[in-house]
Amino acid sequence: MNFQIGLIAKKLGMTQVFKDEGDRVPVTVLHVTGNTVTAHRTVERDTYTALQVGFAEKKASRASKPEKGAAEAAKVGTFYVHKEFRVPATALAAHPVGSQLGADLFKEGARVDVTGTSKGKGYQGVIKRHNMEGEKNSHGQHEFFRHGGSIGCRKTPGRVHRGKRMTGHMGHERVTLQNLEIIKIDAERGLILVRGPIPGANNEFVTIRAAVKPAIKAGNNKA
Repeated sequence: MNFQIGLIAKKLGMTQVFKDEGDRVPVTVLHVTGNTVTAHRTVERDTYTALQVGFAEKKASRASKPEKGAAEAAKVGTFYVHKEFRVPATALAAHPVGSQLGADLFKEGARVDVTGTSKGKGYQGVIKRHNMEGEKNSHGQHEFFRHGGSIGCRKTPGRVHRGKRMTGHMGHERVTLQNLEIIKIDAERGLILVRGPIPGANNEFVTIRAAVKPAIKAGNNKA
């Protein structure tokens, strides 16, 4: 489990930046301004420690009564998105309820893990969904070009094996890309530029947190 602190971000799109050596680097622009600590999770009350972060503030008139009650008790605003980040107990004291988390939480050149929801592709066939080759389009072949082929095993075991690659819904899945490099940080505008693409469409919400694999190697991934 990743016990590194993170942020909720809005994916704005992709662009490119040029390094001093002249190398062109494709980057995804993430907007992180507005991350607010809305609650603490403690061992005494919740059996674990975590920071609850809210992002994308919304009008109180559009919030439900439970949301308003929780916001008034914590003396914070209401938000469209909430996320819990499992962190060590020391992080709770460093980030009290109501405090802001910004792009300066990370440094340029750092490695991060980004989690988002991939684009939905709807119901797709086996060629698009599983990269199957399809049937030959030669003489004698007709009306059977993009099918999946045989799926059964005859009498034994007399059923289709679990996990058989077939047609079905494609995309719209939770996807995490690990060890992405932060190319540039614009703290004033609340922007983080991450190398390469990340899952999801533009204007969707993603989470970005310090990479777990380097933390495990360094022995820093502890609750």
